Amino acid sequence: MDYKDTKAPLSTITYDKNELEAPTQNIYEAISIIAKRADQINGDLKKELVDKLEEFATYNDSLEEVFENKEQIEVSKFYEKLPKPTAMAVEEWLNDKVYFRTPETE
Repeated sequence: MDYKDTKAPLSTITYDKNELEAPTQNIYEAISIIAKRADQINGDLKKELVDKLEEFATYNDSLEEVFENKEQIEVSKFYEKLPKPTAMAVEEWLNDKVYFRTPETE
């Protein structure tokens, strides 16, 4: 999934509790599902960032030489400016983009 085009807010906002719990009729279950989705998003973003930063990696035996790579800094800044994974997960939840199922009802 492309997380760069998300409409999630960059800062903290207040959500309507009734809107969050509407799909499950249980606020705790809704928060649990959102938290699991946020963990998935965080893992995806972390893997993507590490893969991109590996392209710029230089391996030296000397700790004294530290190179400043402008492309690497730009990539890091881009990922720092993205919304938090929880904000992305809540946005997906409110837009019905999260699939969930309950094993007891199946």
